[in-house]
Amino acid sequence: MRPSGASAVEEWRRGWTLVLAASIGFSFHSLMAIGTGVFMDPLGQEFGWNRAQQSSGVSIASITALVLSPFFGALIDRWGVRRLAIPGLVLTSLAVASFALTNGSMTQWFALWTVYALVSLAVKSTVWTAAVAGVFSASRGLAIGVTLGGTAIAQIIAPPLANWLIADYGWRAAFFWLGIGWGSVALILSQLFLFDAHDRKRQGLRTASGEAIDEPPALTGLSIREAWRDQALWRIATSTFVMMVLTVALVVHQFPLLVEAGITRENAAFLASLTGVAGIVGKLVTGWLLDRYQPNWVGGGTLASAAVAFALLMGPIRTPTLIVVAMVIIGYASGTKLQICGYLTTRYGGMRNFGKIFGTMASIIALGSGLGPVLGGLVYDMYGSYTPFLLAGIAGSLLSGFLIFGLGRYPVWEQQAETVAPVASARHARGDARV
Repeated sequence: MRPSGASAVEEWRRGWTLVLAASIGFSFHSLMAIGTGVFMDPLGQEFGWNRAQQSSGVSIASITALVLSPFFGALIDRWGVRRLAIPGLVLTSLAVASFALTNGSMTQWFALWTVYALVSLAVKSTVWTAAVAGVFSASRGLAIGVTLGGTAIAQIIAPPLANWLIADYGWRAAFFWLGIGWGSVALILSQLFLFDAHDRKRQGLRTASGEAIDEPPALTGLSIREAWRDQALWRIATSTFVMMVLTVALVVHQFPLLVEAGITRENAAFLASLTGVAGIVGKLVTGWLLDRYQPNWVGGGTLASAAVAFALLMGPIRTPTLIVVAMVIIGYASGTKLQICGYLTTRYGGMRNFGKIFGTMASIIALGSGLGPVLGGLVYDMYGSYTPFLLAGIAGSLLSGFLIFGLGRYPVWEQQAETVAPVASARHARGDARV
């Protein structure tokens, strides 16, 4: 936990290596989802699989996250992030490498993805966000933004790296080296630099005899019962769900939408990349703003701005210039949604049960991610146009922003921690702590 009164500069001086480790760790978790498309042609040529069969693995991962994220969140609260992330990185590395054993059996393919989905839960966004949020306070928004920017690292590196490995060494070697190589870098950094508030408090707590206390520290924040009844957390969850449905749908369907608007395939590919760059900028700028201004206004305004992008993509008004503007705006806004959700969850829910609370948020995120592309496709199949979807995007973005705007001021959990700490220290000094 951050020492009382530590400035943003002091936090970064002490914790920049932690953010580096968390960012690379999250990039490794993003690897398979981002790299799946690169492997479609070679797998299709060798085994005759269609695109639906190959992409089914991503659906398996989403369903697994939907069901089990709260459970892994509870483990974070109990054990801390290191005890999950270190073995999780090892197992995930092996799981990715094991795709090199694919033999053409769909049963085996589903089994490989199921194993990967289970072990990779230990290295998903909840783990890395919990680590950073428990150590940073004055600069928490920016720290979370840089951490979640790990997915942008994967977006930039994974496709060309995977393509080069496939071209020169084959798809089996590509799976193996992406898993072992990328996973090893993440593992080394996490082994050296990964810690969280649990670890720091464990280091500081001793019994009268000098023995370390091996129980989870008492962090401040809402109880689970309080969290379920908390209006602010429900507003955050609803807002995030709506934005996940809309923005993930747009990202998946953006290429055909742009081509339908008269953009060439080459320019459509460029615009798709542009949204990724805008997302990186969005994470950094929004993180900086969250640390300095009222977060409900920053978060609400950022999410509501997506309505402008959906409007600019409407047939009657869109022009090539406005389409570029729209893709920049949607990239900026959509790139911040997880960051805003994570940051606001730490502020309004505290760190006492952050893993459980954000684990539930992660299930909602997974549900929205899975529904969005399907709903976007259904709308197009029903109406022969994306116009109804774009109209829904305008309304949904404004609703999402309004829900965040309406949040009141968040509790200052750090002040509560400072009042609790002396009491705990006195109790341990008397030797009555559980060992």
